[in-house]
Amino acid sequence: FRPPAFIAACLDGVGLPRDWWWVLAVVKVTAVAGLIAGFWIPGVGLAAMAGLVVYFLTAAGAHLRAGYTGRDFWLNCLGMLALTVLVLIGCFLV
Repeated sequence: FRPPAFIAACLDGVGLPRDWWWVLAVVKVTAVAGLIAGFWIPGVGLAAMAGLVVYFLTAAGAHLRAGYTGRDFWLNCLGMLALTVLVLIGCFLV
């Protein structure tokens, strides 16, 4: 598993050991499968969206803990957290 350079830099920046990078691929594939299944089974889609919110909250915590709060934190991490929260609210809570 080799992430794109900007993601690899971010993972190194927050101090995630390279031995654990493969876990991110599993998490992302599972999230995609849950979102796709959510078109037919809304509860699965809701669980996938909630999982993505937790994923980005955890990522934000990792960024803050490591002091890695540059562009990657503000744009990628918090931007995607905001987007997932908006989709969760827009699709399931409204």
